[in-house]
Amino acid sequence: MSRTCQVTRRGTQVGNSIARRGLAKPKGGIGLKTTGVTKRKFKVNIQTKKIWVPELGQNVRVKLSARALKSITKHGAYRVLRDAGLIKPIKSRKSKKAAAPAADA
Repeated sequence: MSRTCQVTRRGTQVGNSIARRGLAKPKGGIGLKTTGVTKRKFKVNIQTKKIWVPELGQNVRVKLSARALKSITKHGAYRVLRDAGLIKPIKSRKSKKAAAPAADA
């Protein structure tokens, strides 16, 4: 997997770097003129982390963006990783007695 966040699915994007010269009109000039446009890349801030998931009782190794790390801090590791499809949901342990409706006679 390349430089891509496993949670947000964000990767490298392509844009332009614009070179300008001249003095801006508010500063008394005749305005900025574009003298060149060059392709450039915007790279995602990817971190490889081992995250402790208390609900599973184990560590999960993931490649995350800094934005996804803030989401994990805010919402919790289990919820964010489950919604991203990186871990399987925990099956709820309901007892048969609690699940069956009580018959009052």
